[in-house]
Amino acid sequence: MELSVGELAARSGVAVSALHFFERQGLIASTRTAGNQRRYRRDTLRRVAFIRIAQRVGIPLKEVGAILALLPDNRTPTREDWARVSECWQAELDRRMRHLEQLRNDFTGCVGCGCMSIDRCPLINPNDKLGREGPGPRRLLA
Repeated sequence: MELSVGELAARSGVAVSALHFFERQGLIASTRTAGNQRRYRRDTLRRVAFIRIAQRVGIPLKEVGAILALLPDNRTPTREDWARVSECWQAELDRRMRHLEQLRNDFTGCVGCGCMSIDRCPLINPNDKLGREGPGPRRLLA
């Protein structure tokens, strides 16, 4: 059984306009009825869920599309298919987690240029050495 765009929106929790956008980006696909109405295979629900999860962790849609292209078009993806595509992001998610942990650990004493704490700045960043390295939170971006 195929889903209409309204049914897919209701089941996935994604607005119809977003589904149309995903389709224009090549992330999901539909067929058309004789009356030119979109119809989606049921496994599109999994693809939409995957897209939403990827968006939530900040993975750009272009990368999402490249990963979804690894899934089979002619059959419903298996658990093994999904495990394979999920592994593609493992290193990037690990890198992001390390960055977030660093940010969490350094944030209380390191904001702005890298050391906005007035009482510590002359010790950590004398003569604003970090400012010569470029804009933004230099120590947090390292």
